[in-house]
Amino acid sequence: MKNIIIFGAPGSGKGTYSAAIVERFGMGHISTGDVLRGEIKQGTELGKIAKDYIDKGQLIPDQLMIDILALHYDSHPTEKGVIFDGFPRTIPQAEALKQMLAQRGHDLGMMIELVVDQDTLMKRLLRRAVEEGRADDNEETIRKRFEVYHSQTEPLSLWFAAQGIRHTFDWSICKTKEGMIEAIFREIERENGIKS
Repeated sequence: MKNIIIFGAPGSGKGTYSAAIVERFGMGHISTGDVLRGEIKQGTELGKIAKDYIDKGQLIPDQLMIDILALHYDSHPTEKGVIFDGFPRTIPQAEALKQMLAQRGHDLGMMIELVVDQDTLMKRLLRRAVEEGRADDNEETIRKRFEVYHSQTEPLSLWFAAQGIRHTFDWSICKTKEGMIEAIFREIERENGIKS
């Protein structure tokens, strides 16, 4: 199986679709948020360094994040492929990930881009904030997250396109979660030569 990078704006469903892909194809799943929390909770050396940056309100350096991801990547059986959820977020991170995988004789695989209009994303995130009791997820902070995504992360879409691995799925065409999932499954099967 090819590795998969799942990509999209906040609220586009990266976690939901990653879980569906893992269940269907038995792939490994690396969520940067979960990985970081795990390293910090276990008090590993890398976790302590990461916590120091977070406690100071600083971004974790790309190389540190790659070192942490490499450890987790190496713990998965690579013949089934791995989903990267929440990483990379910038072009330098994507280049570092590509290099880390190349050192292991692997490649990026395929990038799945989830395209959802901003009004739908806003409604989803506000609903999730209420359901999960996340007071910090209000309209103002969500708009700031969109700004960061558009300025820092969205340019990656063109980088993946230039690598020839971008596969785009548009909510306005698929209409439902089930429609998106089925379209994604078909593309993964096609890319991996799997007969359904």
